[in-house]
Amino acid sequence: MIHTFFTHTAEKGSKCTLWWTRRPANRQAQPSADREIMRASTVDLVADTARAAAGRRTMAWFAGGFAGAAVVAGGWLAPPDQAQGQAQRLMYLHVPAAWVGYAAFAVVLAASAAYLIGGDLRWDRFARAGAEIGVSLTAAAIATGSLWGHLVWGTWWAWDPRLVSTALLLLAYAGYLALRRALAERTGARDGADHRVARPAAVVGVAGFLLVPVVHFSVVWWRSLHQQATVLAPERPPIDPRMGVALLLAVAAATLAALCLLLHRVVRLERQLAASPVAERTPVRVG
Repeated sequence: MIHTFFTHTAEKGSKCTLWWTRRPANRQAQPSADREIMRASTVDLVADTARAAAGRRTMAWFAGGFAGAAVVAGGWLAPPDQAQGQAQRLMYLHVPAAWVGYAAFAVVLAASAAYLIGGDLRWDRFARAGAEIGVSLTAAAIATGSLWGHLVWGTWWAWDPRLVSTALLLLAYAGYLALRRALAERTGARDGADHRVARPAAVVGVAGFLLVPVVHFSVVWWRSLHQQATVLAPERPPIDPRMGVALLLAVAAATLAALCLLLHRVVRLERQLAASPVAERTPVRVG
């Protein structure tokens, strides 16, 4: 059996731990025999080592595999929508970008909260990387949504609750990144290695996530041109199973790709900081 879990320590960082467990052929063996044959291997996926890089490459290959399967399923196997025609296939780009953008902002929320509680600057670097990915994906979601709306509604933009709230979400986290840059320039601190940047940025990162549920539930709370939930609808999803499979494959590919980018970006940030004067790494309680 293989068991996987993630841990984080201030000294060693975030780790993905894999436990391999074999059951002895003789089921009557003593419990100590099970413990003796248990082996564990720990891989720090954000370490700047060959082993960690190999782990990230493996994850990237899985993301590529899911992406290829999503292209085949969404481009050929899934039928076009009866009402929207071929334009509906933009769903396989638009929905994953939006959902994984939510997930990236959830990383900002969790990492910012962890920094405020423990004062570990590595969490601040995770928050910055998550915000960069989330802003990029949200911009992609708006762009693909605008194209989809032009093909279906006949307009590139409408003052629709979902569109407006998504634009506000994009502006909020673009402002978060701009705030980090401004604080670093004003104080002369290094972004990702100084509490003078990390502390106010973490507060904004936590507060900004309040817009995510507003975006998601905007089609329920207000009258909207945007369709309501399909896959997560309370009743049976009104979607062809082939469309559903293609969409899930696309979401899986986007999720793994975003995770690879997140890990790679954190490694790059720490490599840049290591090349400059030593940063303060002692955890400080800031909450």
